[in-house]
Amino acid sequence: MPLRLRLALLTLLLLGCGGGAAGPLGFVNQTRHSDADLWTIWKAAQQSVATEIDLNPVQQAPPIVLPGDSRALSVEPRQLRVAPEPDVSSQLLFEETGVHRIPPTGLIACPQPCDVRFAAAYSLYRPPSVTYAASWEFAGNNFSTILQYEFENQILHTLGYNMSWR
Repeated sequence: MPLRLRLALLTLLLLGCGGGAAGPLGFVNQTRHSDADLWTIWKAAQQSVATEIDLNPVQQAPPIVLPGDSRALSVEPRQLRVAPEPDVSSQLLFEETGVHRIPPTGLIACPQPCDVRFAAAYSLYRPPSVTYAASWEFAGNNFSTILQYEFENQILHTLGYNMSWR
C-alpha cells in the first residue's frame, strides 16, 4: 500500500477515534432569559453540587446526603437545550390526578423515565435537555430555583451518580 494512502487512512482513523466532548460548550437557549442568566444559574448548580449532594431531595424516604464533589466545578453544559413547555391544563390535571389547580398549573407532563406523571420541570440526558412549565419563566426566583435543581441533575448525571431518586 502506498505511503500516502496509509497516512490518509491513519489520519482518518485517528480523527474518527477522537472521543472528544459531545458538542460545543453552552446552551441551546429557547427561554426568554439571556445566556448570561443561564450561566449564572449553572454556576450556582456547580457550587451546590461541589458543596453537598442530596440524592433524595423530594422523596418521602430517608435522605441520602453525600459530601460535595469538587469535580462539579469542571462540568460544563454541552449544547444543553433549555426550553419551556406550555403548562398542562387544569382539566387534564384533574382528570389524570384528581388535583384541581387554577391556571396556570405550573406543571407539565413528565415523560418516561420520570416516576411522576406531572412536574414543574424535568431533565433528559440524551440529548441533554431541561424542560420546564412555561408559567415559571418570570415567576420571581422560582425560575432560577427550578433550573438550578435541573442543572444539578445534569451535573450529577455527567459525574455518574445514581439519579433514581432525583
